[in-house]
Amino acid sequence: MAKLERRSSAWDINTLRSRIMDGILNGSASASLEEESFFSSGNAQCCTMVFERYSMMGSNRVSLTVTLFQAEGGPVYLSGITAGGSQAMFFKVNTFGEEAFLDKLRELLA
Repeated sequence: MAKLERRSSAWDINTLRSRIMDGILNGSASASLEEESFFSSGNAQCCTMVFERYSMMGSNRVSLTVTLFQAEGGPVYLSGITAGGSQAMFFKVNTFGEEAFLDKLRELLA
C-alpha cells in the first residue's frame, strides 16, 4: 500500500472531486470508478471514491481510494490510498503500479 495525505485551501470539495474524477478516468484507458459515497452533516461534507485500473508494469489491477473531507468552508483534507499492486502470495513485491496510480493523484493536486 502507498498513501498520500494533503490539506488544501485552494479548492472546495466539489471542485476537487470533479478534478480528481476527470483526471483519473481520462488519465488511463483502463481506469474506472468502482464506487462513490458522498454525504454531508450540517456544514461538513465527506466524499469517498474507489478507482481501479490495470497496471501493465505489474500485470495486475490496482485500486485507489480517495477520501475528501471539508467542514464549514475550511480546507479540504484528502487521503489517497492504493492497494492491490502485488503478485506475491506472502510478501509485498512489485508495487510499481500502486506508486504510479498515486503519482497520478499527486499530479492532479499540483
